[in-house]
Amino acid sequence: MLNAVDDNNFAAEVLQSDQPVLVDFWADWCAPCKAMDPILEKAAEDLSGRVKLVKLNGADNPSTMTQYGVRNMPTYLLFQKGEVVDMKVGATLSHVGLVKWLEEYAA
Repeated sequence: MLNAVDDNNFAAEVLQSDQPVLVDFWADWCAPCKAMDPILEKAAEDLSGRVKLVKLNGADNPSTMTQYGVRNMPTYLLFQKGEVVDMKVGATLSHVGLVKWLEEYAA
């Protein structure tokens, strides 16, 4: 399972990370979010040490959701050196597509 981040540790785990970080904004009620879980897990294994993948439950962390203007789930924000460098919305990525996208930013 991917590590969870929240409003309290977001800065330390995401913004201050020395490697690119993909944040999966999800919710318990979001079926497409759950459908993406195995794809994200496999990508995390494939990119271990090069890209960090984490999950943020939007329902429990409204401050971070608001700060980054996340309105739909799943939303994937890719951070590098504390800044959003790319994003995808929706459960549209295959495993191959996700890895290919993230490899563009891999450390």
